[in-house]
Amino acid sequence: MSGKEQTYIQDAFDTNWIAPLGPNVDAFERELADCVGVRDAAAVSSGTAALHLALRLLDVQEGDAVFCSSFTFVASANPIRYQGAEPVFIDSEPDTWNMSPQALERALCASAQAGKLPKAVIVVHLYGQSAKMDEIAALCERYGVPIIEDAAESLGSAYKGRASGSIGRYGVFSFNGNKIITTSGGGMLVSNDVQGLHKARFLATQARDQAAHYQHSESGYNYRMSNVLAGIGRAQLEVLEDRVRARRSVFRRYAEELASLPGIRFMPELEQTRSNRWLTALTVDEREAGVTVSELLSSLAEQNIEARPVWKPLHLQPLFAGCAYYPHSERESVSERLFAAGICLPSGSGMSDEEQLRVIDCVKACWVRNSSISA
Repeated sequence: MSGKEQTYIQDAFDTNWIAPLGPNVDAFERELADCVGVRDAAAVSSGTAALHLALRLLDVQEGDAVFCSSFTFVASANPIRYQGAEPVFIDSEPDTWNMSPQALERALCASAQAGKLPKAVIVVHLYGQSAKMDEIAALCERYGVPIIEDAAESLGSAYKGRASGSIGRYGVFSFNGNKIITTSGGGMLVSNDVQGLHKARFLATQARDQAAHYQHSESGYNYRMSNVLAGIGRAQLEVLEDRVRARRSVFRRYAEELASLPGIRFMPELEQTRSNRWLTALTVDEREAGVTVSELLSSLAEQNIEARPVWKPLHLQPLFAGCAYYPHSERESVSERLFAAGICLPSGSGMSDEEQLRVIDCVKACWVRNSSISA
């Protein structure tokens, strides 16, 4: 916490605005929209809810196809199924670990030839790094397909001077407890489509018609954010830049200390972008390192240090068995390679130098130990 949250929470209690909606919600929406440079924002209960609303606004229905990054958390694709639509998964490319324009072009070409273009393309900005939006946007414009940016992990990141989440038709942020700023649970749908967000708010409050009595003409959801949580979000947003600097500092120290170890390669940062470095992610080439990802995770766990594998690609998940998948090239599935070799190190904004040094020492010790064994 920033230390300022209680002021906004107390205001919600003092004014008796405890239920969903209220002055903090209105202000949080304005402040987040200003932060990312869009015309409007709608505060909701989660990033998943925001994604679901974006698909509703784009009239995604049963039997439709929606293209989605494969190398991401399951929440990026679950809302596609909420609408009865079918996800088509697009591989990553090496420069950003995000959606491959090369694979996307093949998928769009194939769908156009089949006479069934997707209703939307969900582009994920993984671990804070923006995808190649110029190339992706040009392809989607050529085929007339709208983009939803899943920027759940990339608030505070930028692509060629534009904020992450502000480039597509709709952008989605998450304020879950593990994100760079948090409301404990919550999300935001952002867009320059003011009328669309007006409809999103309507859908998110059970789609109640304008009538003196309770009347409903279409299905809605209980998706709005509470005034108390929005107050937490306002205080968190005030320190967003501090959090980004802290995460980038954590990444920089890891890179300075560990990049020289054989087989370690850190997630790249594309030229003319700024990643918030939400998580410090790297790959381990087992042949060069003499260390496996499993051995590294076990070594860290023995020292009570939690590290995690990178996301398992969605096209490999049992939930999505049988869904179409377009790899980066005929020779390589980049997301599968990253999954086999990737790991995320502890990256919290509040990590002390001593805590980070303990992680670094443990990683180095794992390399030294395995070098001794192989010798």
